[in-house]
Amino acid sequence: MIRTLLRVLGDRYARPVRRTIALMTVTAVLEGLSYALLVPVLHALLGPEPADAVPWLTAFAGAVAVYAVLRYLSDLSGFQAGTTLLRGVYHRLGDHLARLPIGWYGADRVGELSVLAGRGVLQAMSVIAHLLAPLISACVTPLTIVAVMTAFDWRLGLAAAAAVPVVAVIQWWSGRATAAVDAQRVARDDEAAGRVVEYLQAQPVLRAGGRTTERFRLLDDSLADIRRSSRRATRAALPGLVGLALTVQAAFTGLLTLGAHLALGGDVGVPELLTILVLAARCADPLLSLTDIAGQVRATRTELTRLDRVLRTPPLPEPDDPLTPERHDLAFDRVTFRHGDHTVLDDVTLTLPAGHRLAVVGPSGSGKSTLLQLIARFYDVDEGAVRMGGVDVRAIGSETLTAQIAVVFQDVYLFDGTIEDNIRLGRPDAPDSDVRAAATAARLDEVIARLPGGWAADVGEGGASLSGGERQRVAIARALLKDAPVVLLDEVTSALDPVNEAAVHEGVERLMAGRTVVTVAHRLRTVRHADHIVFLDDGRVVEQGRHEELLARGGRYAEFWNVSTAPVG
Repeated sequence: MIRTLLRVLGDRYARPVRRTIALMTVTAVLEGLSYALLVPVLHALLGPEPADAVPWLTAFAGAVAVYAVLRYLSDLSGFQAGTTLLRGVYHRLGDHLARLPIGWYGADRVGELSVLAGRGVLQAMSVIAHLLAPLISACVTPLTIVAVMTAFDWRLGLAAAAAVPVVAVIQWWSGRATAAVDAQRVARDDEAAGRVVEYLQAQPVLRAGGRTTERFRLLDDSLADIRRSSRRATRAALPGLVGLALTVQAAFTGLLTLGAHLALGGDVGVPELLTILVLAARCADPLLSLTDIAGQVRATRTELTRLDRVLRTPPLPEPDDPLTPERHDLAFDRVTFRHGDHTVLDDVTLTLPAGHRLAVVGPSGSGKSTLLQLIARFYDVDEGAVRMGGVDVRAIGSETLTAQIAVVFQDVYLFDGTIEDNIRLGRPDAPDSDVRAAATAARLDEVIARLPGGWAADVGEGGASLSGGERQRVAIARALLKDAPVVLLDEVTSALDPVNEAAVHEGVERLMAGRTVVTVAHRLRTVRHADHIVFLDDGRVVEQGRHEELLARGGRYAEFWNVSTAPVG
């Protein structure tokens, strides 16, 4: 577990943990060694001159005082390291998730990541503050006490040492028996978390269907699975708990019997025997707590393994010698992209000069949005290359590429905060005047004027307090503030009312001015003035040209145009 913990922390954060582990180990050893002083203390107290015990009692008190200081320092180090590393791990996890391919974020990841980023990271990092010290003490202190026993009497020491492999086997067997059950329980937790998210997202559908008072069967089934898996985990851990308790009691009884036999035979003195029994009793407490600690360790190790698995997921590779494009023309050179077994784009070739506008149209599922995502390098192509300024986007550093591109999606997500906070995501260091100018250009100023609190109004999680059109205006203002030379638009007006559509369209026109633009269009009337139009069907380019040229050909584009412009009814 500790190796996994250090790997999860990385080199930067692992050093303070190593120091903390070393300090806790020294503390546990000192605790065991301090009990060795009980031999001369009891020998003097039971002898003819009890006053001779004073120097030994003083030494024992000093050892206990040193142990107390070390225990305080090690516990403090654990808490400080745990709280510091918690933030560091969150940053490391967040940075890593931001570099993973978008395709990695499947539907099954919602529950897993929500549990991992919440309870998982907290539990994994709490091991440093709450679990390392008792775990090290439960393992190291009894072993040190056994060594002390052996130093006083090898027979009693060997008898105590005989219990060590039995305890180790019980812990190994118990861990192996519960591993599968723990994995099942974690999977059920992830599934239930996903179902909770699904249940919340499905509220409009459930209410529209008049099912607001009914239980959500999929969520109920997931919660029932959690209850069953928790019961199985408890039953699986019970034999280990009972076995360890019986082993500790048997070892203590054996030492008591052997010690009594040796004392009656005159082989050991009464002080030594009493000390051995005190030491044996002191061993029992940490050993009996080992089962409970081991259960927490297994749960923590499960979370650490999951966290480690995510952190070891390879991100999109960064170039060894990143290049910076000097131009902003775009080109797809025989690009093929597959998602699993499905070919999304097949041998796509097209070019777009800098400062021109490309519109991508076609039926749903034809690969239009994927084309935008490949330009932004949300994925890497399987064959061919996507180039900006003649440079393969895979040869451009991710930060450099991101700085060249502004993206406005159809579904806009806003972070919980003010409108200004969300606009500043485009350029955090922008002066206030630039932020206000971007908001005005996006027609967002009129929205801000009618909001309670104005610029300080909180938009809510996901922008819940704003309408879809208002969220689009925030996204356009964000893109305007970024002032990137390449703009990618995933039809931003397809689901807006006429008022918001007019405002957003005006903002988009300002955003596109003088920039290289690729837009995915669902409403064909928005692409008439594009410099170049590409019609995708089943991942292939079937037609391309200007609006008038494509209409004159009478092909798929003309067919779509006629359908979209035909009068309703």
